[in-house]
Amino acid sequence: MPVLPDQLSAAAEQGRICALAAKGQRDLQRQAARYPDLFAGRPFDGALFSNIALAIAFGAPWCTPEQLRLTNRAVLWGFALDWQVDYLARSREDVDRVVSRALAVAEGASPDADDPLGRLLAELRDELATVPAFAGLGGAWRAAVRRTVTAMAREWDWKIARERNGAALPSFAEYLDNADNLACTVVNVAHWIWTGDAATHRHLAELVVASDEVQRVLRLVNDLGTHERDREWGDLNALLLVADRAEVDRRIAELVERCTDLLAPLTVSCPVQAAYLARQIGFSSGFYRSTDFWGER
Repeated sequence: MPVLPDQLSAAAEQGRICALAAKGQRDLQRQAARYPDLFAGRPFDGALFSNIALAIAFGAPWCTPEQLRLTNRAVLWGFALDWQVDYLARSREDVDRVVSRALAVAEGASPDADDPLGRLLAELRDELATVPAFAGLGGAWRAAVRRTVTAMAREWDWKIARERNGAALPSFAEYLDNADNLACTVVNVAHWIWTGDAATHRHLAELVVASDEVQRVLRLVNDLGTHERDREWGDLNALLLVADRAEVDRRIAELVERCTDLLAPLTVSCPVQAAYLARQIGFSSGFYRSTDFWGER
């Protein structure tokens, strides 16, 4: 049992991080109130905003509330995008509309008046553009946006083909290759452009490779924690694609080992960002043991 001073110090640091999250949650709630068409549904409850802010605060506790504001809002955009594609879209035309609008905005177009999701993305784009490094790194962000919306559309195709035509589910490997639908790397790229130093910006390509591997870990950790909700909501889940949960556990262990290998050199060139990625794995591994981000459907 640690001595009392150790407990006091640990609790004080945890309290500071929770305060950082509380400030982030309040900003997210204000932001969501500006977009009532996007965030009016029951799944977007106060706990969702709190969970986002906690995840980001514990992932980067060295940042200020101002530094994490854009990162939190990028996560919020990812949840809004997921809701629009996964639950509100009724046809492939609906999905294509969401995808094409997002890609156009990412490339610099003005969002349509009836496109609140596009307006939210345009705000992120315009804030990122105030960082001088965005001139050279904006392509990495646009590529991450493209991968994310494409992956969400692909999952919609898989789900609808199964529901309407009895089509076979994707393989476990195909599903894992589509992990961009989790919208983790697209948030990380925005975070690194917004908060990163010169070394972070120089090594962005290597960070994205590591982030993609972390994203696969988080995809599976998420699935293990949310399989009951996914079954109720009709979502795909890794447990539907394997004969035994142990196969998912083994794959997570392999991916974590791969992440360790990828992060090792980054601890020298970008130690803060390597820690950020490692903390994402740690936080999610603990968080999904007992709860989920979404509120009630």
